[in-house]
Parts: sequence; C-alpha cells; structure tokens
Amino acid sequence: MQKNAPDFSLEGKVTLVTGASRGIGRACALACAAAGSDIVLGVRDVAASAGLVAELEAAGRKVLTVELDIPNKAHIAQAVDAALTTFGRIDVLVNNVGVAPGNLAELVEEKDLDEILDVNIKGTFLMTQAVGRQMIKRNGGRIISISSQAGTVALRGEAIYCMSKAAINHLTRCLAAEWARYNVTVNAVSPTFIYTDGTAPFLSDADNREATLGHIPLGRIGETDDVVGAVVFLASPAASLITGANLLVDGGWSVA
Repeated sequence: MQKNAPDFSLEGKVTLVTGASRGIGRACALACAAAGSDIVLGVRDVAASAGLVAELEAAGRKVLTVELDIPNKAHIAQAVDAALTTFGRIDVLVNNVGVAPGNLAELVEEKDLDEILDVNIKGTFLMTQAVGRQMIKRNGGRIISISSQAGTVALRGEAIYCMSKAAINHLTRCLAAEWARYNVTVNAVSPTFIYTDGTAPFLSDADNREATLGHIPLGRIGETDDVVGAVVFLASPAASLITGANLLVDGGWSVA
C-alpha cells in the first residue's frame, strides 16, 4: 500500500507561460502559482498585465513580466535571458500562444496560412528550443504545449489550424524521445472548445453552441479550470514518468 499521497506541488519551481495575459494562458499562470510556482509571464503588452501581476504577487508569488511576440526570435531570446537573470532557471514551460483564423480550405489565403504556421508551429518550436537548451544544461525540466483536439479530430473550416496542432502533437513526441536522457519531459494538453474571450463570439451563437455540444459526450463546453488541472499535473512530480503524451481534455469528442 502506498504510504504517501502523490505530489502535485510546484513549490520552489519557476514556470514560464506564453500568451499569459488572458484565457487559458492566464488561467495556467494562476493555477501554477496556486500550486507554489513563481511565474514568468510572456505577454505582448506588459502594461496591460499589471492586474494579473498584482493578483499573483498577492498570492505570495514572485513574478516577472516579459514582452514576448512569438515567433519573434529576438523576443524569445530576450525573454528567456530575462527569466534566467531574475530566477536563475526555468523549471516549467507552458507553450500557450496560438492563432486560429478559420476558413474553408479552398478559400484559405496565403497570409492566413503563413500566420498559423509561423505562430503555432515555428513559434512553439523556437520557444521550446530556447527553453529546452537551458533545461538540458540543468538536466531537468517540464515542457507542456497547449495543443487542441483539432490535432486529433477533423474540424470543418479549420484545416490549417488542425494541421498545425497535429504538428505540435508529433513535435511533442519527437522532443520527448530526444530529451528524455536529459530528464526533460515534453507533453501536450489538447482541449475542446473552452469558454474564453477568444471563443466567446463563436459560442455566443446558439446554433454554434448546440452543434458543439452535440459532439461532446459529457455534455458541456469546457472551462479554463478543466485545462489547468492537466497542466499542473504534468508539471508536477506526480507526472515524472509521463513524457510524449497528449492529454485530451475534450469531454469525449475524440472518441464519440
């Protein structure tokens, strides 16, 4: 019989969250802080994140806000350097930045294709590479990418977005295989539709909402709290033997 409860604490850790100003990224920052981690907030607008910083500091966490416009490689390097200067290390990376301009495949414009591939694939890789290099030097770390059920199921009008998230899922497996010898775990979390500012325009339409619910066996649209539990788990000691996984938080959409 196991004597000790699983360890879900992030006490003493440093977590960098990209796209941390709102939605799932903001929720991830707050959840990791609640689990004990100090936080590096990667945001496009530093001034607009003052309220979140105050909330995290009020909870007793140390916070660094860095300007981060992914996939700008210079921004990524500067953000990682600033985190290392302030905290000396990055224990956990949460890749949350992503874009999803939808359109039927035959109508997709090149500018939209370029944006999705640049941000979702190139940006995620460059961010992971920059932080991964530091984790390799320290022989340890946790990398968690916010993917999507779109990387597993086909969504009409989202061919390019689906392709980009499928790429993230396979990148996760490849990096997990390469970096396991350095004690760096690499995993993905793939949510279904989650109530956020970004999904509000779509989900506020009754027909869209009902059609979405028709795909979800558990019968509800997700909340950010449904996603952050998976993120904290994968970042914690309780998940120390898990790498290369894609944890679907989709209410059963992918198996229905």
